[in-house]
Amino acid sequence: MLFDSFFNDLTDVFIRWYSCYTLSLFANENTLVENSQITSRLDTELLQGYVDSLGKSIVEQMFTLYCQQAALYLKDIEAAQIAQCEESWQEHCHKMKGASASVGMSELHQQLKVLEKASATQQEKSSMLTELKLTNQQAINTFKTWLANCE
Repeated sequence: MLFDSFFNDLTDVFIRWYSCYTLSLFANENTLVENSQITSRLDTELLQGYVDSLGKSIVEQMFTLYCQQAALYLKDIEAAQIAQCEESWQEHCHKMKGASASVGMSELHQQLKVLEKASATQQEKSSMLTELKLTNQQAINTFKTWLANCE
């Protein structure tokens, strides 16, 4: 009986420690993100290099600028999808691809490499755009978490 109580308490402590160790909380989203998601979504070596050489405040400014530009790029990509304009679709995907790479959003960058060259119907591009918006938001949230925890 005493051993069972001790074991249960020890298990609870371990679970709490492990949860704190492996999970980060998004500052604005109340959504949990695992550390493995950070490294799969972001080029943390590139970003840490930016922080080390430029400082955290400059990286914060870069991120803010990215968020502003990404919103514009997404609107332009959507307009191209609605207008069924292949050239405009490619142009704006290309611009967003470069912007995402410059802020270390590697998963998003890879998705945009595919979308930029995608030859698809309007309906298929609509689905692609929906996925792109989701991936972009996940990348933004992951970046916020990484930035909040970097030194």
